[in-house]
Amino acid sequence: MALAPRVQGDEEQPLARMGRVRWTICAMLFAATSINYMDRQVISILKPTLEHSIGMTEIDYGYIVDAFQVAYAVGLLAAGRFVDKVGTRIGYMAIMAVWSLSAMGHALANTVIEFAVARFSLGLGESGNFPAAIKTIAEWFPQSERSLATGLFNSGANLGAILAPVIVPWVTLRYGWHAAFLVTGGFSALWIVWWWRNYRKPTDHPTLTGIELRHIYREAATQMGPSVPWVRLLGHRQTWGYSFAKFLTDPIWWFYLFWLPSYFSARFHLDLSHLGLPLILVYNASAVGSIGGGWLPAPFRRLGLSQVHARLAAMLLCACAVLPIFAMGSVTSEWMAIMLLSVAAAAHQGWSANLYTTASDMFPRSAVGSVTGIGGMAGAVGGAMLAYYAGHILQLTHSYTSLFAIAGGAYLTAWVVLQLFAPGLKEVELTA
Repeated sequence: MALAPRVQGDEEQPLARMGRVRWTICAMLFAATSINYMDRQVISILKPTLEHSIGMTEIDYGYIVDAFQVAYAVGLLAAGRFVDKVGTRIGYMAIMAVWSLSAMGHALANTVIEFAVARFSLGLGESGNFPAAIKTIAEWFPQSERSLATGLFNSGANLGAILAPVIVPWVTLRYGWHAAFLVTGGFSALWIVWWWRNYRKPTDHPTLTGIELRHIYREAATQMGPSVPWVRLLGHRQTWGYSFAKFLTDPIWWFYLFWLPSYFSARFHLDLSHLGLPLILVYNASAVGSIGGGWLPAPFRRLGLSQVHARLAAMLLCACAVLPIFAMGSVTSEWMAIMLLSVAAAAHQGWSANLYTTASDMFPRSAVGSVTGIGGMAGAVGGAMLAYYAGHILQLTHSYTSLFAIAGGAYLTAWVVLQLFAPGLKEVELTA
């Protein structure tokens, strides 16, 4: 399908005439990501409860997390390709349906093995969220707006992480932990209806103005690119650079998500009714980091850096901001722990918003879903390895020191690796 040509003077058109449909689409992605993270965090909040109710150990919990991560890794590889093939409208709905049913299925589990099966199913479903969302951003936003749009929808992860410690303890204390899985898993059905009624591609959307359409497609039509098998994408250094960066840094966010409730419970003796506040504060900070990280390349652009170098500078700043987390091993104050974790979580989300956008910087739209899936798979593999290590090291030592040390050094290492494999985030030219 031919893209709308760029019209001289489009960039001078008033925003009111241009329209905001693309930001409504971004809001839908934000909601989906919020639901995604709320569903996956329920088990981490209930971890102390499940340790007493089903006799779960630290090693058992590590294996349950591993089941999710392995399925997430496998699912990401398939999900990216699936979304590239069937499109974002149908693909996103199918993905959401699978993870919604899996999330509610946790209510039927009563043993470690049953929880592992439920988590595996959830991992398969949830794996599709980010490939579908990143592809949607590539379809709906010009390159100059993608990091901000990615930061905005990615901040939904933080809202989900904030809502979970508010909703889950309240439901659990009144109706039991089985009900907590049912309640949080039920939000997805409403989103599926919303998406079905309102989402179309830009060229098919009934309320999109011509000015906004030209704004979205103001880059060359060749950015769409040909469709190629994902195996061919492995022949490009950019794929490996993106994937190694995800492998090193995604596990840190998984660690925060799955172990922070346990950390606050063990370190500061907080019960289920008191876990909410520290988690809400940390994830509120991470929401600021996600949106701020998406905006961060803009001031670097004003300093004269190119778009690519501005993005790399933003990522380097975020990587440096994580470093104080090294001190977590010696922290004795709950509020100091909250502060250090808040900065680290905010920096991670700022890093993540820009790292996600590098996929659409380096690859044409037709390959973005697949590349995001490959990178996400690498991140999930790293997450599974860290989960295995965390379960065993905590069972043995009951100390989080080495885990926070890994978290502190991961981002600078990833930034260097990305530079080595994809210097200057050079664009990939794909041929059919």
